Amino acid sequence: MKAEQLEAGEANSKQSTSSSTQRVLLINRGLSVMDLVLRIIGAVGSLGSAVAMGTTDQTLPSFIQFIQFNAQYNDIPMFTFFVIANSMVCAYLGLSLPMSIFHIIRSSAAINSRIILVIFDTVMMALLTAGASAAAAIVYLAHNGNASANWFAFCQQFNSFCERTSGSLIGSFGGILVFMLLIITSAVAISRR
Repeated sequence: MKAEQLEAGEANSKQSTSSSTQRVLLINRGLSVMDLVLRIIGAVGSLGSAVAMGTTDQTLPSFIQFIQFNAQYNDIPMFTFFVIANSMVCAYLGLSLPMSIFHIIRSSAAINSRIILVIFDTVMMALLTAGASAAAAIVYLAHNGNASANWFAFCQQFNSFCERTSGSLIGSFGGILVFMLLIITSAVAISRR
């Protein structure tokens, strides 16, 4: 009688272990799908920011026919850095998509590749933060100027230029939030192993 109860208890513990393992695998697969979706959203956001800033150009007519005032993104080095940083982040996110798909297919393995992705995600988040912060500082000066340094706010004249540069910052700061979520998601997936 005791032997039968013992065998039944062992069978129940094996079934509960099996169901908890299945639940962990299902959660890890869900985290991997979320990782893939966040990478796609981040790539679209950083690509949109790079394109919006890279195509920013406005020409103002002057009262003299041969003189025109022109504002382009590459006139300001911080905007150039912003475009390069967003382009690099978009390329990285595009190249990391196959690894994210691999994590969906084999959610039980690949802890080393997740650690590598967390390291590169952190580096790319730092690059994106540096580019967005540098561009945000220039956009702030363009809108408000600086009376102490005698810098005037040129957004009063170049209105569409400033609107596009301000709009491109939204996608970049959204990409920073996506990277924060990616790092948290990967850390949770690593800790569940």
